[in-house]
Amino acid sequence: MTDNQQLTTKMTYSLQPFIDKEKCISVTGLGYVGLPLALELAKQFKVIGFDINQERIALMQQGIDPSKELESTAFEGCDITFTSNVADLQQAHFHIIGVPTDIDSNKVPNLNPLLGASKSVASALKKGDVVVYESTVYPGCTEDDCLPILESVSRLQGGKDFKYGYSPERIVPGDKVRTLTNILKIVSGNDAEALELIAGVYGSIIKAGLHRAESIKVAEAAKVIENTQRDINISLMNELAIIFDKMGIDTQAVLAAAGTKWNFHQYQPGLVGGHCISVDPFYLMHKAKMIGIEPQVIAAGRRVNDFIPSFIAKRIVQSLIEQDKNPGKSRVLVMGITFKEEVSDIRNSKVVDLIKELEDYSITVDVVDPFGSPAELAHEYNIQLKAAPEGKYDSIVLAVGHQAYRNMQPKDFEALSNGPVYLFDIKGVLNKSDYQNYWRL
Repeated sequence: MTDNQQLTTKMTYSLQPFIDKEKCISVTGLGYVGLPLALELAKQFKVIGFDINQERIALMQQGIDPSKELESTAFEGCDITFTSNVADLQQAHFHIIGVPTDIDSNKVPNLNPLLGASKSVASALKKGDVVVYESTVYPGCTEDDCLPILESVSRLQGGKDFKYGYSPERIVPGDKVRTLTNILKIVSGNDAEALELIAGVYGSIIKAGLHRAESIKVAEAAKVIENTQRDINISLMNELAIIFDKMGIDTQAVLAAAGTKWNFHQYQPGLVGGHCISVDPFYLMHKAKMIGIEPQVIAAGRRVNDFIPSFIAKRIVQSLIEQDKNPGKSRVLVMGITFKEEVSDIRNSKVVDLIKELEDYSITVDVVDPFGSPAELAHEYNIQLKAAPEGKYDSIVLAVGHQAYRNMQPKDFEALSNGPVYLFDIKGVLNKSDYQNYWRL
């Protein structure tokens, strides 16, 4: 290769054309991960935001975040074009893919959205382009599953005709402090040149700094174990909660006492749902089984956490029986159904599992949530979301710690109760001493 040819190659993967807006960046998948990223990049670069959902695109074109995470001001001063037309991706030279990666009914990784997005980007891929994945996957997925699609559809060779990399998302839904730019970002590339450009793009917006992983597989593995570690630690707390409940010991009091030691790690028991902690371990387990390893600790943690909705439901039924009430004629109010506080996301909410468990005992369950979408809950789970509580209830389950519920006083729960208040505070956000019949994990 001549010096001129080397210079041309370096120019191809230079950050400057993006700074000058001679080249633009595309972000495919505009959910809670992709939209904040696209808008932040659009403050520095020219950006194309692509999503296959036309209704979501229409809202974003009006400066509305369909996920209800961002204010309209987040759209101001952004050089961005929102589109559902895949042909528009051809205008971009740096492509970021951040679509959801979930699991199917058999708890097997569902890569269909990721592979579909790869096909869309591949159809627009040109020599000199770069593709970066942000979706959570198992180690090897980018190179073993996604790269072949990019190459076959584009008829280009990865590493030679285009570069590729992986930079796992670290968005925390509902967190107004640890936002995108304030969270350190892992970046990786297929070679040093790719890594330099990828780091340059992300480094332009991330204030907290970057960590350059030594390989794409290392970056993929780092992401998937972040939530696997949390899942295992929470499963220990949940198992302790089950043990201590049987012994008549308050788990929260135990954790408070143990937490006085300097090296005790603080984790809380609870329902483990959402699209990260309860999903990511299955990706790692899937890959482990592919290489002939049967994971023990990870699998055990998942079993414990998946058991918690059933455990809570049984405690509620026991309480009803102790009140000399027939579960089949009882009414229970469940307050909160989103997967965490102050967000509208209901994906893989374990509160849904708790509701189904209660209904299996023929209990009448009413559900309220100020953030949940009635249409979405009806479509996804066949659950009717009430606008407000209706009548009196034999038990009240505070399932999600929305601030509105944290602010409630004993008299508010008394007004909703059929006789004495029987309160199940799953998140442990209320003052235990204010209630006579109070239970928490």
